Amino acid sequence: MVSAPDLHTNLLNARSLLDQSAGEGAELAVLPEYFCMLGAKDTDKLKIKETFGYGPIQEMLSECAARHKMWIVGGTLPLSIEHAQNKIFNTSLVFDPLGRCLARYDKIHLFKFSNGIEHYDESRTLQPGTKPVVFELPSKDGHTWRVGLSICYDLRFPELYRSLANLNTDLILVPSAFTFTTGQAHWEVLLRARAIENQVWVVAPAQGGLHENTRRTWGQTMIVSPWGEITAQKATGQGCVIGEINWQENVLVRNQLPALEHRVL
Repeated sequence: MVSAPDLHTNLLNARSLLDQSAGEGAELAVLPEYFCMLGAKDTDKLKIKETFGYGPIQEMLSECAARHKMWIVGGTLPLSIEHAQNKIFNTSLVFDPLGRCLARYDKIHLFKFSNGIEHYDESRTLQPGTKPVVFELPSKDGHTWRVGLSICYDLRFPELYRSLANLNTDLILVPSAFTFTTGQAHWEVLLRARAIENQVWVVAPAQGGLHENTRRTWGQTMIVSPWGEITAQKATGQGCVIGEINWQENVLVRNQLPALEHRVL
């Protein structure tokens, strides 16, 4: 996506993409970080924050999941914090094919970057989460996937991904809005590294393009195999990246190269 400052426009675009992915047979659809808004300034997110369980963003995600009988991970959306008017959680919510919210992950690591031209500090408006989250997704092929949740800047912290691997995950999601500067330098290599070192599939939907607020995001939405191969990718612009992932690839890679069994620390 290339999300705008207007919530209504973004929800319409997200709904259209979810409809498209369902039409192409997707069992799981994952939206990028801040699919619901990329505002003119960080505090704009406070204007659309929702209470967990209520609000138009969550209603849209739940309705689409139930209508299409599809799993949906709502990229991220701003959730309110009790007794904290000026802080929010940046949260991924997981909806099952009945439209129920079955998992919630609050972003743990908060992005900060300054190169003299660009300046970002998510801690000004966000409160960090505290724990890794994994949910189970029974697939139509009979395999129950263990799916780990992460968000954008989390990608730079391998200890989080190792903790998810220790929870027996075989798929990790990374909805993101990497800046053009940091994404150009590190996005692909970090995604492939997290897949390779943990021998898991990585699915990373990203904001990608020039936004109305003049911010430029890197994009390069991709699916990466447990061997580190990019199996599907879209550079920039709005659209769906459709790919098939197979749990037997995890088994094959781990049998051929049992690196996870060789850990000593």
